[in-house]
Formats: sequence, C-alpha cells, structure tokens
Amino acid sequence: MRQKIQSLFSDKLVKNIGWLTASQLFIRVIRLASVVVLARVLTAEDYGLIAILFTVTDFANVFIQKGGIAPKLIQADKAELSSLAETAYWTNWILCCGIFLFQCSMAYPIALFYQNDKLILPIIIAGLAYLINPFYAVQDALIRRENRLKVGAIASACSAFTQQTTILLLVVMGFGVWSIAISLVLSQFCWLTIYRRNHTWVPAGKFTLYQWRKIFDFSKFPLGIEMLNYLRSNIDYLLIGRFFSVEQLGLYFFAFNAGLGISLTAINMVSNSVFPYLCEARENLTALKKSYRKSLKVCAMMIFPLVLLQSTLAPFYVPIVFGQKWIPAIPILILICLSALPRPFALVSEQLLLTLDRGMAGLKWNIFFTGLFTLSIIAAAQFNIYAVAAVVLAIHLVCLPLFSFFVGKSAFSSKQVSLAS
Repeated sequence: MRQKIQSLFSDKLVKNIGWLTASQLFIRVIRLASVVVLARVLTAEDYGLIAILFTVTDFANVFIQKGGIAPKLIQADKAELSSLAETAYWTNWILCCGIFLFQCSMAYPIALFYQNDKLILPIIIAGLAYLINPFYAVQDALIRRENRLKVGAIASACSAFTQQTTILLLVVMGFGVWSIAISLVLSQFCWLTIYRRNHTWVPAGKFTLYQWRKIFDFSKFPLGIEMLNYLRSNIDYLLIGRFFSVEQLGLYFFAFNAGLGISLTAINMVSNSVFPYLCEARENLTALKKSYRKSLKVCAMMIFPLVLLQSTLAPFYVPIVFGQKWIPAIPILILICLSALPRPFALVSEQLLLTLDRGMAGLKWNIFFTGLFTLSIIAAAQFNIYAVAAVVLAIHLVCLPLFSFFVGKSAFSSKQVSLAS
C-alpha cells in the first residue's frame, strides 16, 4: 500500500497538478490582498471601466491560448514537430497581430457604446500584450509537451505577482484604469523571461507557413469547445435574469461562484495537466489506455473529496463567512456544487479525443450538450430557481458520465488495443 501511494505521488500527472495547485493558491492570496486594497481606493466608475477592459482582453485571450498554436504542438508526432514549430511561430505572429489590430479598431466603438472616452487608449495599450506572446509561445507549448508544468506554474505565479503589484502601485498613484492596461503588458515579460530560460528552441529565421492547415484544423476544435464552455457558463445567468427577479439572479450567481468557484479552479488545473500527459503516450494505444484510466482515478481522488466536503459544510460556513442574508442560497449552492462531480471525467474524455485527433467528436458533443442544457434551463425556469439548480445537477450527473463511458469504449475497443499491442 505504501509503495502504491509513493508511486502515485511520483507520477508526472500528480506532480504537475501539485505545482499548478500551489501556483493557484499563491495567485488567489495575491488577488485577495489586491481586492482589499482596490476596494478602498477605486471608485465605482473605475471598477466598471476595469471590468470592461478585462472582458475585452479575456475574450481575445481565448483565441490566443485555447485556439492558438499550443494544442497541436503538444499533440504532434516527433517527426513533424520541428517543421510545425517553425510554422507555429510565424502563424502565431499573424494571429496575435490580427487580434491586436482588431482590438485597436474596436476601442472607439466600445468607448462609444459605454459613452466613456477613457476606455480608448487603455484598450489599445492593453493589446500590446498580445505582441509579446509570439516571443515565447512555442517554448511554452514545447515545455508543456515535455510535461514540465512546474515551469508554467512558476511563470503564472510570477506573472500574477507582477501584475497585482503593478496595479496596486499605479492605482495608489492615481492611474485608475491605466493601471490594468500597463500591468497586462508588464506581466507578459515574466512569461517571456521564464519560458525562454527554460527552453532552448529558437526560430530558424526563415518565414514559413508550411503545413499551417494542420495547426488550424486541430486548434479549431479546442477553440470551439472553449467557446461553448464559456456560453454554458453564462447562459443560465441570462435565462434566470429573464425569467426571475434580480434578487433571484443574485442568489443564483452567489451560489454558483461560492459553490463552484473552487471546484472549477481545480478542474481547470486538471485540464492543463491531462492533455500533455495523454499526448505523451499517444503512440501506444495500450499505454494511452493506462494513462487515461490513471487520469480518471487522479481526478476522482482530487475532486470528489473537495466537492463533497464543500457541499456538506455549506449550511455551516455560508452564514458565518458570507452572512445570514445568503442562507436562502444554501440549497442552490449544494446542488450546483454537486454538479462538479462528473465534470472532470467529461473533461478528461475531451482531452482524450483531442489526443487521438478526434476533436470533431468532442466539438459535436459540446454543441449537443449546450443545446440540451439550454432547453433544460428554459423548462426548469417555468417553476422556480431551485428547479433550475436541480436540473443543472441532473443533466450533469446523467449526461457527462455517459459521454465519458462511450468515449472510453470507442477509443479503446478490444480490436484497436490488439492492433496497437
């Protein structure tokens, strides 16, 4: 038993998740301290402008991080890696420059829509961060391919520290929304420095787009899946706001963030760790099956205790930590929190499909699930907000395990495993 435990904690997947967990805990502490200070210094208008700026940059980052070059480089065969890395370098320059120019072109319309000229220049300056990304993006992907997520965890922590420190200093000096724009650019240099120091890859210098379609055809699937995940994360808010009062929406919003925030952070860390872990074994179907099963086991060991503990203790910690006014949200919080139980298994299955070059299957599933999820929310909204939370739980408990089961069955049929052996 002792040897099994030692073997588990020496596994690459567990080590990577451990580093990412430590990084996220550090980032959360830094952000909490920043929120406390900013709440005392900024005005409501400043907060509104900052929220708009973060919304704009977060949307752009979905295309760079989720639909960018990294997924294909992590999954690529060794024989094609060198040529794909060169193409990825130049492709990423085109992508990032395009997004920067688009954000610049949208700065005035966004400011006009919100009737606030203070947004124009900060939106443009914040876009400069995208032009730093190509200098380290290939190194980032190759480090993840090598399962050295410790490097990324350190870079993430350093970037967060630099960003939050810069924000605090500039806000105290009266820079307002400019503090966010400047901090987004400066924090990029942490990623640049750490990734360049931890990987020796450099571009050959010759412009090439050879096999660019391979990168595009692969990356469009994780990008599409991420966009659908973003839609599902917000569609229930929109529908509840339509069918119920603002107070009811507030209860649901609080329950979702207080109940699922920690679990979703843990699930995202699993996502970042599982894909390179599975890709490492993709050339041997038998080894891949073993890595897939271990990924499911590690996910269960991490997520189940966290979710069950949070759900069980909700009636006790919610009144104490958040106040008596949030007691009506406790049943909603418990239901929403429990919906996290099957999420990691579906996520691991999606990563398996990407590993096997079957991203279209994962995208089709997400389109189907998003449609079913939306219709179920609309039906439940005819009753009350508790019915909505119950439907969210039910649809996750039923659909996600079925998806994971059929993915595993189709990917590791006895015929395929015997051919790979």
